Amino acid sequence: QVQFVESGGGLVQPGGSLRLSCAASGSIFSIYAMGWYRQAPGKQRELVAGITDGGRTNYLDSVKGRFTISRENAKNTVVLQMNSLKPEDTAVYYCNTARLGYKSMWPDARSSWGQGTQVTVSS
Repeated sequence: QVQFVESGGGLVQPGGSLRLSCAASGSIFSIYAMGWYRQAPGKQRELVAGITDGGRTNYLDSVKGRFTISRENAKNTVVLQMNSLKPEDTAVYYCNTARLGYKSMWPDARSSWGQGTQVTVSS
């Protein structure tokens, strides 16, 4: 089973940027599609961005044009660059496996959840 450690969160003002990183253990990381998920207080966890092993991406509509997901298989790392942050982006962010179709994506968490990283967008 692959394990994930998320980092890079923090407090940022609206309009600001953050870069989240996910370090994965396990040599099988490169064969899975990966995703960044988030969970806001009182809400269900949702998938916000996904990337296939080949680099094809998909995004939740509310983050399109603001968030960019990338991966570096040789380093077992997935990154989420978040720009133009809004208060509604406030949540704990997690990475895990995901499933991507041609123009869609689905939650498909195959490993235990890490501790996540807190993102707070507030003035």
